[in-house]
Amino acid sequence: MSRTLTRSLRGGMVGLLGCLLAPAIHAHGVADGDAQFLESLTGVHFLPLMYLGAKHMVTGYDHLLFLAGVIFFLYRLKDIALYATLFAVGHSTTLLLGVLSGLHVNAYLVDAIIGLSVVYKALENIGALRRWGVTVDSRAAVLVFGLVHGFGLSTKLQDLALSRDGLVGNMIAFNIGVELGQIVSLTLMLLAFTLWRRSATFQRSAYVANVAVLAAGFVLFGYQLAGLSVS
Repeated sequence: MSRTLTRSLRGGMVGLLGCLLAPAIHAHGVADGDAQFLESLTGVHFLPLMYLGAKHMVTGYDHLLFLAGVIFFLYRLKDIALYATLFAVGHSTTLLLGVLSGLHVNAYLVDAIIGLSVVYKALENIGALRRWGVTVDSRAAVLVFGLVHGFGLSTKLQDLALSRDGLVGNMIAFNIGVELGQIVSLTLMLLAFTLWRRSATFQRSAYVANVAVLAAGFVLFGYQLAGLSVS
């Protein structure tokens, strides 16, 4: 990989950290226009809900940070597929369960745990957990954190005045869109990582990148804890 591309990747990581530090950003937030559209719906609107689900995933920086950490050092497609499936199963389960059953969890607490999921994956990637003698089943961790990420969005959707008419169909469509968005996001990330890994400086740059992700996870965690303390 050229030095220009390497610098661009580092710059992108720094830019992402800058965005995370902006107080106006909220994990799993639903844009005002999207919220108004969702609240205006009656009956099933499959394609629009699929689009909104995909949009949520490809613009959800907390999801993307975690997934990037998950596949960072995965080279075989079957391993990537396994971990992506575990995350999707967890995310889908609690997203549907939360909205359809009304099971509500404090949004700040859930998003704080999501921040910790990013911290965990970064620590694992830089070898810190191994040095500390901490053993974690990565597959189980991805599934569990997938469940938490799903609750993150369901709490936001439950704050909206959604019509019960067509709610099941709409949530299924939304969930399908989320998973399609995940496939697109993972494909783009995998292509970027494949190019990056061809660089002779990948290992050194990878450590720096994961430290940046670690910092971003702590920012997410601290920001949500601050919100929890004043809520």
